[in-house]
Amino acid sequence: MSSPDTGPARTPAITDHSRGVRRVAIAGLGAVGLRVAQALDEGLPGCTLVAVSAHDRVRAAERLAHLRRPVPVVPVEELEALADIVVECAPAALLPAIAEPFLRAGKTVIVLSSGAILAHQELVELARAHGGQIVVPTGALLGLDAVTAAAEGDIRSVRMITRKPVKGLVGAPYLVEHDIAINDITEPLRVFDGTPREAAIGFPANLNVAVALALAGIGPDRTRLEIWADPALTRNTHTIEVDADSASFTMSIANVPTDNPKTGRITALSVISYLRKLNAPLRVGS
Repeated sequence: MSSPDTGPARTPAITDHSRGVRRVAIAGLGAVGLRVAQALDEGLPGCTLVAVSAHDRVRAAERLAHLRRPVPVVPVEELEALADIVVECAPAALLPAIAEPFLRAGKTVIVLSSGAILAHQELVELARAHGGQIVVPTGALLGLDAVTAAAEGDIRSVRMITRKPVKGLVGAPYLVEHDIAINDITEPLRVFDGTPREAAIGFPANLNVAVALALAGIGPDRTRLEIWADPALTRNTHTIEVDADSASFTMSIANVPTDNPKTGRITALSVISYLRKLNAPLRVGS
């Protein structure tokens, strides 16, 4: 005998993960990591912040105390078990320790220290072998969609000219090694002319954007790069010149810095934009 009608059938409870919600961890809680954490806490469709790691875990917990949904601050080696995606916002030397567990598990690593990828090509091979993915967001640059599209054809040349306020370059290893003093300059000074591969070593805190451009286009050895220290500037500026069989174009951007003069505000926003696109019903840009 059938049981009496007791109302509409109930759908079994579904966990966030089974709904396709991505669990996001953040490695590093500087200006970028904190801004991304705040955006996730405020709500990004299809994403939830589950954990953070930082060098000073006590200080990190204090900086996260205002979030609506508190998350644990854990050692970096514990992140992979908790998350599907990790956002790397840490010193470049930590990239392998952050990325390897996620890539080995076939997960996604959003890399802001893109310069470190050149020194750790094994991470790309690890991602390939296990079905993981390394994502380099647009960051402080612009036009990477156009460059990657042009790279499907023939790019003849890519040149990038970066101009930075003096305080954004002081202490760079390349300047120290070559005894280039910029503290007291009164007019723009070109301090580097070479490739993104060379710049990634000599300016590790400054030129992730150049490496991202190189990876999108013709590689870190064919892309040309100039770096200028300019005492009149308050923003980091980048000009890109591309000559390809499909198009020739020039693009410029002047980034408003965060409290850290080496990092632009738009860097965190580009990570947030990527996360927002993951489940967006309309996605603009490739």
